[in-house]
Amino acid sequence: MTTWDLIIALFYHVDEQLHDLPKHPEAHLWPSEVVTLGLLHALKGVGNRAFHRWLTRDYRPLFPRLPKRTRLFRLFKTHQDWTRAFLAAPMVLGVIDTYGIELIHPIREGRGPQQIGRKGLSNHHWIVGGKLCLLVNQYGLVVAWTCDTANVADNTFQWLIRQFEERMIILSDTGFHAAEGDPSNLKLCQRGEWEERMLVETVLSMLTLVCHFKKVTHRVWAYFQARLAFTMAAFNVLVQWHSLLPNAAGFVPLSIAEFSL
Repeated sequence: MTTWDLIIALFYHVDEQLHDLPKHPEAHLWPSEVVTLGLLHALKGVGNRAFHRWLTRDYRPLFPRLPKRTRLFRLFKTHQDWTRAFLAAPMVLGVIDTYGIELIHPIREGRGPQQIGRKGLSNHHWIVGGKLCLLVNQYGLVVAWTCDTANVADNTFQWLIRQFEERMIILSDTGFHAAEGDPSNLKLCQRGEWEERMLVETVLSMLTLVCHFKKVTHRVWAYFQARLAFTMAAFNVLVQWHSLLPNAAGFVPLSIAEFSL
């Protein structure tokens, strides 16, 4: 599949989900176009300027009313809630984990007054950035997510787990334990227990390798959140591209490598 074909097919998938959203009379782009562009930016995994240059140079005929770069990314920020339509439904079993995202190199910490990231540990090394908390269902689809700065503890996100009480049993590592008590649907797993927890590691590995998600360059928190929202939606759309079909052993393989840009 060429990139040209991918963009057209991606727009079709998005439009099937968002066709009821009305277009503002003064808007240049339909909602489905905005979301498609946001998903492409998440998949491309480059900075704002590089993405807009690539899009303008190679695929402008597909988006003849493409706005200027700053206007386009303001649209992503304003309409990031549209990505909720692509989140998966909760199931009996889920897995939750966190993922550190570097915004600036640690040596540059404190140099600018508008720094949005904070210093925290990620994979046993220091970063200055944000922390994504990701909840996936038993098939590896993103059900919910939230974010905070990298310095917060994992148990800060217990409120996300509580939203699914009576609906999901959620597996996590011991970092989500809180001294004051844990949600009734949280199952803390020691290292080596419950191999199902590796599912979320597979998801995060794909986001790292395909979407280059470990380091981003946003300098405003609202734009950082928009990037996360479109990345979660892009993963759910692409991983279900050929449907989630089990193999002969009953295992449902997950992959988005073929869509790497």
